[in-house]
Amino acid sequence: MPGEPKFLTTGNPTVFFENTAVGQLKKRLWEATDEQIEAILGEYGMPSPCEWAKPGSYIQTTVRHDLIEQRHKNDIVLIPVGCTELHGDHTVSAVDTLFVSQIVEGVRRYFAKQGRPPALALPPLMYGAHPYHHLGMPGTVVVRDKIVVELLVDVMLGLWNDGWRKQIIINNHGQLWVLEEALHEFCKRYQLPGIYRVIDWHRAVREFFNTKDEGGKWDTNFVHADESETSLGLYLFPEMVKMEYAVDAEGVSYLPDGHLDKSVDPFRRPCKWSEGEGHAAIEITGTPEGVVGRATLSDAEKAKRPLAAILSYLTLLVDEILEAFPSGTVPPTEMITLRSEKDLEPYLREPLSEGWKTVYGLPKIGQQ
Repeated sequence: MPGEPKFLTTGNPTVFFENTAVGQLKKRLWEATDEQIEAILGEYGMPSPCEWAKPGSYIQTTVRHDLIEQRHKNDIVLIPVGCTELHGDHTVSAVDTLFVSQIVEGVRRYFAKQGRPPALALPPLMYGAHPYHHLGMPGTVVVRDKIVVELLVDVMLGLWNDGWRKQIIINNHGQLWVLEEALHEFCKRYQLPGIYRVIDWHRAVREFFNTKDEGGKWDTNFVHADESETSLGLYLFPEMVKMEYAVDAEGVSYLPDGHLDKSVDPFRRPCKWSEGEGHAAIEITGTPEGVVGRATLSDAEKAKRPLAAILSYLTLLVDEILEAFPSGTVPPTEMITLRSEKDLEPYLREPLSEGWKTVYGLPKIGQQ
């Protein structure tokens, strides 16, 4: 509205939020008391053990009849994406996959209380793509970028064919550019109407990883297997973190600081961490410990506010998508694709209903 401020300020001059529903949500969480944050986490059932094998938690573990009924209420699918990567001697190589899985499980639990749970795809990437400087690290399984892209494109197509036409890929690993490529390749290759997003979850709520001098609770900036990630692990899966083996380690850099940012872009530097190589030693020679930062400073309490922020943000996102496009509807075909509404009509019907056609038979599918 005219006259309203563009930004919402806080008590810290370095922290402000855009005056939108997202920014207003973040400001409320920024100013919430510790007790209020604890209550929010309780609404999402956090912390809870990982639900990979829990009946009804994921698409693959939900009885088909129940799954279809759920999709008729909420056809948004959350796709958690992680990797297998060394995170120091003090924790496990599934850290990234566990984080993002437990986040989407929390969202499922929250919506289940409202009678409209979003179905979840089992993490399609237990093994992910990696930046160049990860090569050679024991405990890290590097999958080629093109294979990750093609896997995710195929996952998206299979979900779309089954009626899940609003897809949110939630990432917790240094492979964002690969997932973005997969999303755009899927759209270019198949030209199917829907809502598609890739979210790097910690970057989406980066303000809640602010250090103490910026109004946050952290002593150091988010990097890798460090204070931030180990604190998250201590809160979400403490039985898989042994702090007696935690160490502090810093990378070896050959150029002055200030050019490439840290993991969640806290400094708004000219380039993201992923936009360069050669300026610093690769991981196996620079930080063979598998830690970049001060893991010994970790504390489960520090993890609570960023987790409350991402859970609340994803809930807002789901609500806004469904408000704009209720379950079973998608954006207008001829406004967001180069296909005609008439040609796509049978493919947009309820799967296996009368007149429905499988998208795998769509003319020219798969051609560039």
